[in-house]
Amino acid sequence: MRLRTLLLASVIMLPLPAFAAEGQQVDDLHEDAPEIIVTAPFSRDRQDLLTGTSVLRGEQLASDIRMQIGDTLDDLPGVSATSFGPGASRPVLRGFQGERVRVLTDGIGSIDVSNTSADHAVAIDPITAERVEVLRGPQSLLFGSSAIGGVVNIIDRRIPRRLPTDHPHVDAIASYGSAADERSIAGGFDVAAGGPIVLHADAGYRKSGDLDIGGYLLAPELREHALEHAAEGEEHAAELAAARGTLPNSAVRTTTGGVGASVITDRGTLGFSVGIYDSLYGIPDRPDLHAHEEEEGEEGHDHGAVRIDMRQVRYDMRGELNFDSSLIETVRLRLGAADYKHTELEGDEVGTRFFNEGVEGRLELVQRERDGWKGAVGGQFFLRDLRAIGAEAFVPANETEQYGLFALQTLELGALTLEGAARYEHQSVSSNEAGISRSFNALSGAAGAAFKLSDDWRLGVNLSRTVRAPSAEELLSNGAHIATQSFEIGDPTLRQEKSWGLEGFVRADGENYSLGASVFATRFDNYIYEADAGIEIDELPVFEYRQDDARYFGVELEGSVTVARFGDTRIVADAVADYIRATVKDVGPAPRIPPRRVLVGLEAQSTYIDSRIETEWVDDQNRVADFETPTDGHQVLNASVSWRPFGRERSIALMLSANNILDADVRRHASFLKDFAPLAGRDLRATLKASF
Repeated sequence: MRLRTLLLASVIMLPLPAFAAEGQQVDDLHEDAPEIIVTAPFSRDRQDLLTGTSVLRGEQLASDIRMQIGDTLDDLPGVSATSFGPGASRPVLRGFQGERVRVLTDGIGSIDVSNTSADHAVAIDPITAERVEVLRGPQSLLFGSSAIGGVVNIIDRRIPRRLPTDHPHVDAIASYGSAADERSIAGGFDVAAGGPIVLHADAGYRKSGDLDIGGYLLAPELREHALEHAAEGEEHAAELAAARGTLPNSAVRTTTGGVGASVITDRGTLGFSVGIYDSLYGIPDRPDLHAHEEEEGEEGHDHGAVRIDMRQVRYDMRGELNFDSSLIETVRLRLGAADYKHTELEGDEVGTRFFNEGVEGRLELVQRERDGWKGAVGGQFFLRDLRAIGAEAFVPANETEQYGLFALQTLELGALTLEGAARYEHQSVSSNEAGISRSFNALSGAAGAAFKLSDDWRLGVNLSRTVRAPSAEELLSNGAHIATQSFEIGDPTLRQEKSWGLEGFVRADGENYSLGASVFATRFDNYIYEADAGIEIDELPVFEYRQDDARYFGVELEGSVTVARFGDTRIVADAVADYIRATVKDVGPAPRIPPRRVLVGLEAQSTYIDSRIETEWVDDQNRVADFETPTDGHQVLNASVSWRPFGRERSIALMLSANNILDADVRRHASFLKDFAPLAGRDLRATLKASF
């Protein structure tokens, strides 16, 4: 199965009656409708969803943008990041990462290999995003049974959704960050080409040097170990113990571009786009406390600094047709195909190369609302052909096929809202190279209820049953992976992972306040996880995929309140807090679980100027898995100001921010590299955003 075969599958799908626009969703993307969530078969007010949601858009998104989507979202409740250096960072939702979190672009997967390993970047540049929505909880199973942690949906303008008015629409953003000498610029425009046709083009460029950090390179425990070796006369260990201020081999260079076109009518739209994502980024090196020199005749495992040179060409199609019938309101079709490749460079040598060709498609039939009853049914498919070539190809060539059917139904009975969702999924993973073929059938479902206590307050509960098939990487990995500097071993006998989840929530949204609180618990049978085996092969630590029962428990809180008003200025206090506890039965704590944290901010908002100061406290994480090191907590102080010279009526803003003002040593426990790759130290940023 190669890309031409996958593209043929897409072409065969095109005659389906789905060439239309986003209908009601078009206006939802404007900044004056911040509470409408479009990551679902039909758009709904955020307060009406029976799942946790967060939205980043406008100036907030522009000021939070970092080089990867994980670092862009890490201030949201329940969200952390893998932070495999600045060039690769996937979101961690409710303690889940990798296969259990789906990263989408406009409802379709990123079609890269970022789920294969934490060192592989997501092939979506946040700088081109118009809006990012995060769904946590049972409704995310509509996008795949693997998305038990949640869904991150990045929405851009590459396929136009609306007709420009009497002139082309232009978006532009430029920024500079001092911590890595980061320079970025991106822009796009939509122009009416006559009648219902809209054309789009966009481009972005980002370049940064090695990252400035807030303290020593090594975490305290590892640095103490280095000092012990230095006391024995090992010069290299002494150099590592003294290293501070800069994270070597962390530079990034990323270029993106794309063109698109849509036909937009009163009945709907049909649009296509082509995009390119090209990035070269370094992977911070795992330190060797011993000198690099090897005795003559002795083989070593020394290699040069590892960088990843990746490129993806992607083709997308979106169509929607609105009906006047009494049963079906909208039919929506979404297709994406991509040709992805990356090379792991070891110094000047070409190491392992990855090739990934994939197609994903999604068809949704949205029912017309009748007597408070609304819903949608649909189908989805995903085809992937993954090959790794090189002496250190840790996963054999394999093919994955996935087909799913899903349904979502909601019923409003006065103050009570009932909701149910179900998904059937068939997945097969095969590798001729390894002589392995596995097939799985999974049926997942969720049910929930919410009660409207008043116009502002809602109380609800969700129950979910999720079944997830093991991925190709979990089944087939068996080899050295230099980019992660580990030896990874899968288990071809893994069974399906099954879980029961229960969540209760309360939400409030009044004129001068908002509140969201969730408590959730998940019980896993045959939980699949990657554990440090405590041994080495070829001088690399061994990580094995294992399977045991597990328990997750968590709390998420967020809220804001207007504490004062002065003319057109209001003072708003806000806070975010989250806590996760995860245990593998009869084993101990699950690996890489983020510690509890609290973020508190105070913001002055007015027509022309917003100013903000905030502090984030992250606790120590001493509850660790076997062979996993503890992580010291930290406290970070940030401040920012946004200036809109033409007020809120014109989307032009200059944003200045000072992040990690106290230059703290910041490490994320969810990161594989946290002991020798801290996050940015003090970072002064300037961002100019314009939309007209």
